[in-house]
Amino acid sequence: MAAAESELRSHGSGNSKAIDNEKDDAALASSNASDAGSPLDIDRDMEKSAPVEAISDQGHAPDPADPNVVDWDSPDDPQNPMNWSDKKKWSNIAVLSVLTLLTPLASSMFAPGVPQLVKDFHVTSQALETFVVSVYILGFAFGPLVLAPLSEMYGRVVIYNVCNVCYLAFTIACALSQNIGQLIGFRFLAGSFGVAPITLGGGTIADIMKAEKRGSAMSVWAMGPLLGPVIGPVCGGFLSNAKGWRWIFWVLAIAIGAATIGCFLVARETYAPVLLERKTKRLRKETGNEDLVSKLDLGITPKQLWIRSLVRPAKLMFLSPICALMSLYLAIIYGILYLLFTTFTFVFEGAYHFSESIVGLVYIALGVGMLLGLAILGTQSDPIMKRLAAKHNGGTPKPEYRLPLLMYGAPFIPVGLFIYGWTAQYHIQWAVPLFGTLLVGVGLLAGFMCINTYLIDAYTRYAASALAANTVLRSIFGAVFPLFALQMYDALGLGWGNSLIAFVSLAMVPIPFVFYYYGERIRTHPKFQVKL
Repeated sequence: MAAAESELRSHGSGNSKAIDNEKDDAALASSNASDAGSPLDIDRDMEKSAPVEAISDQGHAPDPADPNVVDWDSPDDPQNPMNWSDKKKWSNIAVLSVLTLLTPLASSMFAPGVPQLVKDFHVTSQALETFVVSVYILGFAFGPLVLAPLSEMYGRVVIYNVCNVCYLAFTIACALSQNIGQLIGFRFLAGSFGVAPITLGGGTIADIMKAEKRGSAMSVWAMGPLLGPVIGPVCGGFLSNAKGWRWIFWVLAIAIGAATIGCFLVARETYAPVLLERKTKRLRKETGNEDLVSKLDLGITPKQLWIRSLVRPAKLMFLSPICALMSLYLAIIYGILYLLFTTFTFVFEGAYHFSESIVGLVYIALGVGMLLGLAILGTQSDPIMKRLAAKHNGGTPKPEYRLPLLMYGAPFIPVGLFIYGWTAQYHIQWAVPLFGTLLVGVGLLAGFMCINTYLIDAYTRYAASALAANTVLRSIFGAVFPLFALQMYDALGLGWGNSLIAFVSLAMVPIPFVFYYYGERIRTHPKFQVKL
């Protein structure tokens, strides 16, 4: 009791320091609330020049000067995830990145085993053959609608752990499926739960990393959703030939189980509102003061919080031009990725007569392109942001400073698609179309990393909701694009078929230029205020 009262007094004396140092990024996670009707200051690093697209909280945040308001003990409070040691931060990011790799890996690793599955389950529909792969991605579109709101109510880690266990269970169920209907159902459920690290990962990084260091963390985490689908067919091809399609799921289950154990052992809660609420409950119990309230408590009921959290991704998608257009751009990128990896086998077996075991290796070129993109963006994203901030904004970073690398990288996608399509159409030596896919890989990595980092910097506290909106749309595109890919190639040929999607991606190229020059104006314009 005495210790708790001492802690509370210490908190009270430190509260004014936290207020005086609100611009310190160490206090970021505790400073993301505002009075009703005023723009919510999402990231203290950016408060002078980058208010987040006029987002407002509709609750009533408590007065920070009230002695009953519980905040971090000081700007340097080690309990604040922003103040964790680098070792602790990167341990959490490492576990999260492994999980984020395994989820999309499973989306494509099964693809080479489909011919065996077709024979075992006597499937005659080509659309069903494709759907048994893409239904997993369809699960990605449904999971975020529930997982993102739950994470903002109960925290990130509990959602990770519950979803990991369910993901493991449904992956095992896939291995034991006795008919095509069971497999499709279990694949959908596995995707719905497995998407948790993809949906919430950006939010976790925003919880623990300062804006000027966020790019390097994002480069590690962002590789999973792109590299996973590329590695998957290579591993799945050899595994299905050696052991059969069921062993693909058994190997995945072993990897998921190991990662789940790692998450239980290493991952810690990072979401500031949940951490402060836990601290408040503990102090109420220890001091007997029932008037204590978390600084980030908006004064609304759990039901109201749930409803608000549930509709927040939809509001961002339909009312925020930045979230809507960037999510559309990333959805097209994701659709192109899944269109390519579901058709590579048909293209290179048909046009170049690659064997079933060798054809999986063609995915490596796309992966090499992504690794090249990672090498460039992972090392240059944060330095470029710092240089632009110093040159144009008095050292204060803005979300738009994440976009120059996308402005350079975006054209790689249409250029690579033109090369890939037309050289494959005329059966030019196989290395040339693979070079085209390498260029596509560079552009895909630039798009995925820059767009996600931009959204996280712009919606720090609500990054999970912004990424949930993003994930839903891109997962729908990722599931739908492969369904018409072969019909498109049959009707238009490889040249014009790939040119069609190249022109679509080319139409998206101006988007980062628009937001680089006008993004701040859009975010601060009253017309685009979003009540969250």
